[in-house]
Amino acid sequence: MSWDVLLLRLADNVTSVHELPGDHTPPPLGSLHDVLATVARAVPDADLTDPTWGELLGPTWSMELNIGDEDPVDSIMLHLRGSGDDVLTPVFRLAETLGCKVFDCAESGLISAGQTSGRHAYQQFRDRVSGPAKPQH
Repeated sequence: MSWDVLLLRLADNVTSVHELPGDHTPPPLGSLHDVLATVARAVPDADLTDPTWGELLGPTWSMELNIGDEDPVDSIMLHLRGSGDDVLTPVFRLAETLGCKVFDCAESGLISAGQTSGRHAYQQFRDRVSGPAKPQH
């Protein structure tokens, strides 16, 4: 079970996905090659051995980076497991470096750095369903 967030490019003035027209298509993040290079710069510890499905490990969490094989890359889905708000640091580093906003799939809304309510709600739900998280290493 993971907490999923989507990195996508939206105009600076967009503060909610509800502001977008139904037929809105965000601009791509860039070519697959450029996106992979940007990810590698933003989070150098990420394992991109499989460039379509990267992985980043933290002290109490893991992150899968679903980049896909489309060229250009439209968005990146991050699947976060484990515990600890420090996982948000690489999430927002990636978003900033790629010029993206972060969409919390569980709460269906954009989040900003330091905003942990969606993560905490996910962790509480996860713990009720499956018990407290164990380190993902």
